[in-house]
Amino acid sequence: MIKFYISEDGRMTECAEPTAGCWVSVVNPTPQEVNTLIEDFGLDSGFVKSSIDEEESSRIEREDDQTLVIIDTPVSTVDEDQTRNFYTQPLGIIITADYVFTISIQETQIITEAMSGGIRNLRPSFKTRFVLQILLRIAALFLTYLKQIDKISSAAEQQLHDAMKNELLMQLLALEKSLVYFSTSLKANEATIEKIFRGRVIKLYDEDQDLLEDVLIEMKQAIEMSSIYSSILSSMMDGFSSIISNNLNIVMWRLTIVTIILEIPNIIFAFYGINTVDLPMPYTWFAIALTGCLTIITTFVLLKWKRK
Repeated sequence: MIKFYISEDGRMTECAEPTAGCWVSVVNPTPQEVNTLIEDFGLDSGFVKSSIDEEESSRIEREDDQTLVIIDTPVSTVDEDQTRNFYTQPLGIIITADYVFTISIQETQIITEAMSGGIRNLRPSFKTRFVLQILLRIAALFLTYLKQIDKISSAAEQQLHDAMKNELLMQLLALEKSLVYFSTSLKANEATIEKIFRGRVIKLYDEDQDLLEDVLIEMKQAIEMSSIYSSILSSMMDGFSSIISNNLNIVMWRLTIVTIILEIPNIIFAFYGINTVDLPMPYTWFAIALTGCLTIITTFVLLKWKRK
């Protein structure tokens, strides 16, 4: 889907035809739309294909009068089993002499906010500032999702203290995997932003320097938070693994005690159930009394040993 937007009174307005200085939003393009971007708008075919490649990593590249910025954006989804997952997907930004393009595999929160005016003072006619504002919002969204991960993991930890459930453990595993994705993408994004910061690929203006510094600070903060949360979650999973192992040992110990205690009556009554005349006190009451005494003594000894 290809849509065109211009800025009017500080808000994004969709227009029917592209005009100079407009933003061209491309979401999940069809093969025909890909050809339109390449043939009608003259975009580099490699840039377009890289933008819709799920495995493409964050980078910046320039070819003739076109600049490609691929940045990883965070995405949040919920599975059928209500497990929340976080992952990243590439967003391609192509800057040309007349337009600025954003190309993504699917519509993300960043694109939705840009279309609806959620990003203030977003003007595609100022291409460099437009890109920096998108990058700043992406960095802020990373921080938002990292805080959500922290809240979800804290809630799951509290519930696991009350009862061990597979669903909660699966949620923690999904969060741990999400933090790995975030950490990898954030480091790649940082390298891309630092390359922009050097000003050799995208022309930077004086008024954009502060905004770019804010983007870099937010990205570094997200990297630090991701590293901290990843360490906490990893330690938490190790702790719960030890707790589960310890609980299993306790259960096995209790089952062993029950098994030993239940074997005592079987042994006594088995001896008195065979046809022999050499057993002492061949009376029912004696066998029952002997069984009770041995069971009590064995139970006392095993429990006392367990306390040690």
